[in-house]
Amino acid sequence: MTGFEDLNLSVINEFRENGGKAGGMFEGKPLVLVHHVGAKSGVQRIAPLMPYLEGDRIFIFASKGGADTNPDWFHNLVANPNTVVELGTETIPVAAHVLTGEERDDIYAKQAEALPQFAEYQSNTTRQIPVVELERNSA
Repeated sequence: MTGFEDLNLSVINEFRENGGKAGGMFEGKPLVLVHHVGAKSGVQRIAPLMPYLEGDRIFIFASKGGADTNPDWFHNLVANPNTVVELGTETIPVAAHVLTGEERDDIYAKQAEALPQFAEYQSNTTRQIPVVELERNSA
């Protein structure tokens, strides 16, 4: 395992042991565990992410800390959009879809206001950071 994988596993375990909460950089912030399947490998993975929550709506951001490339989980969700997320103590089936235009801009602005590091992430890269809505499936 890489150091990054070790960190993710630590956050995932802490999240599950504490009813959907974790410390460190996630202290006092919303957290969601996004399950995704490798677009090429087929390997199942979990990404701990800081979402923007609006009512029952869940949004995640392919920021990768402002890197010039999208994170692997983004490509995986585009290829395999039907998945599950863990939010608090719930496991929720969802379908991922990428927002565009004004809706994308509006949600990103709300996230940057709630968590200012997201404004910094966008200023660190020339790519437009994708916003993904995780729509709850009724099934």
